[in-house]
Amino acid sequence: MNFNHELLNWYLNNKRDLPWRNTTDAYVIWLSEIILQQTRVEQGMPYFNRFLEKYPTVTSFAAASEDDILKLWQGLGYYSRGRNMLKTARLVQEQYDGIFPQRYDQLIKLTGIGEYTAAAISSFSSNEAKAVVDGNVYRLLARYLGIDEPINSTKGKKIFQEAANDLLNSEMPGIHNQAMMEFGAVICKPKNPACGICPVRTGCYAFTHNAINSLPVKLNKVKVRERFFNYFLVTDSYSVLVNKRDQTDIWANMYDLPLIETTALLTPEELFNGDKVTEFFGANLKISEISPLKKHVLTHQRLYVRLITLQNKPLKLQENWFYTPVENLQKLAIPKIVFIFIKNIFNL
Repeated sequence: MNFNHELLNWYLNNKRDLPWRNTTDAYVIWLSEIILQQTRVEQGMPYFNRFLEKYPTVTSFAAASEDDILKLWQGLGYYSRGRNMLKTARLVQEQYDGIFPQRYDQLIKLTGIGEYTAAAISSFSSNEAKAVVDGNVYRLLARYLGIDEPINSTKGKKIFQEAANDLLNSEMPGIHNQAMMEFGAVICKPKNPACGICPVRTGCYAFTHNAINSLPVKLNKVKVRERFFNYFLVTDSYSVLVNKRDQTDIWANMYDLPLIETTALLTPEELFNGDKVTEFFGANLKISEISPLKKHVLTHQRLYVRLITLQNKPLKLQENWFYTPVENLQKLAIPKIVFIFIKNIFNL
């Protein structure tokens, strides 16, 4: 059985009609690739459409402010992607006169573009013979070829890249790469893969050796950090006290509310008797409401968030605190978990 022949035949007959597949515009392809990193197509599609509508060219993207980009990115997660996109757009505007590069060796030098993304953009936009290896391709290669080297080990990454290079259809690398990614997403899925209708199952190591659920192998390196965010809402119904976050943590340069973070879940009494609360709001707190705790899961962090509505005003505004009109909240780049609280309270 010819793997590439079967793969291409399947792709041409079954591929999803996605807008970024109908263009060779490197800018549009870049936009889709960054948005879809760590994001399902169904979730990412509305963001892709909104970004392309508002910023149809690199030049328009480069002219945007960071606040504009982060606001449009709200809810997509991994906000550093949005910040890096703005850096890249401005670099392309300055160094390439607003024409997005197509060559791998140029793309790999841009902020936020690694080996996979550079290979994807170059092969899709100019048919450069570079094999892409994303999560879908790792899974497909591991199962079909029976590679049990961990996909997130240095040795494993080298083995999988070499395997992808060997399989690459050098005459039509762009379509081949799209087919590999699509096949992994639609047929060779992480759970409950569609082996019954897989056109290459007879040559698949995992299928013939009952190893579907054991491949690919991944080293468990992720240590999850638990954090407890206690937000304070101070408002007179016309304005709200907000906080501008710094660049050293999650949600860098975005906006949230005055926050006291703890390393464990404290009872309200324990929290309110703490030095920070007293420093910010004084000893005699007037509390209107305490929300239920909401859990928010990030890749390496697990956040537990609650909102405490106060009648007090702070004794003194901290450096990054300021009041803003309620109607302005919709214009600020606010993390989704925080915006949900605010949206419900002010009916935004």
